[in-house]
Amino acid sequence: MNVIDSHCHLDYPGLAEDLGSVLARAEGAGVRLLLSIGTRVRKFDQVLALAERHDNVFCTVGTHPHNAAEEPDVTAAELVDLARHPKVVGIGEAGLDYHYDHSPRDQQAASFRVHIAAARETGLPLVIHSREAEADTAAILEDEMGKGTFKPLLHCFSSKPELAMRGLKLGAYVSFSGILTYKNAEDIRATARLVPMDRLLVETDAPYLAPVPYRGKTNEPSFVVKTLEKLAEVKDVTPAEMAEVTSRNFFALFDKVPKPDWAA
Repeated sequence: MNVIDSHCHLDYPGLAEDLGSVLARAEGAGVRLLLSIGTRVRKFDQVLALAERHDNVFCTVGTHPHNAAEEPDVTAAELVDLARHPKVVGIGEAGLDYHYDHSPRDQQAASFRVHIAAARETGLPLVIHSREAEADTAAILEDEMGKGTFKPLLHCFSSKPELAMRGLKLGAYVSFSGILTYKNAEDIRATARLVPMDRLLVETDAPYLAPVPYRGKTNEPSFVVKTLEKLAEVKDVTPAEMAEVTSRNFFALFDKVPKPDWAA
């Protein structure tokens, strides 16, 4: 079984200091490819360096909504330029987070639109973070899609079904994390049942949100298999079938990633 972790943070504490072991455990679990996500453009060189050192690691470039106030000067042109690197296969993560409000909401929205512009220009997928901001996230996506198409990915889906449905109408993919395995997450599992098979991805969001039975521990890419198994159960297919589906979807969305022999 060949699995892809479509969203992790390999440069974060808990993973970066023992990355060799983390990647070895991922390989042992059948996790063949990893996408390490950028959250600060001004520290992007650290994310890129990890991707450059490992053949099966790719990355994205962007400013997380938590950091929008920290990086108000990031432009679409800068993102487009950084995305020319062969290892950079997506824009983001960007979006809205009203749970913590670490950055003022107007700055989050402005940054979100800058990232959408970069995704539109590059043709690369936009990795979207949305927490307790469903209505505004959907409204911005719908408004911006009217200006020209881009490829949205609703990452670590933990919102109400309406956001998924409005996103799907725009062509979005939806990625599920370890939250899917939590006992109190039946609403998320219900949303997963509604997402078409050709729009599903799985991820860890490591080092956060470890799935059951690892909940409470530092999450790592090898654990994505547990989320994939739960998603397979929810969709009433085998884990092997779900691994094939989510890998196929990953390469359809992140089409800048060279397809390896095992995915042919």
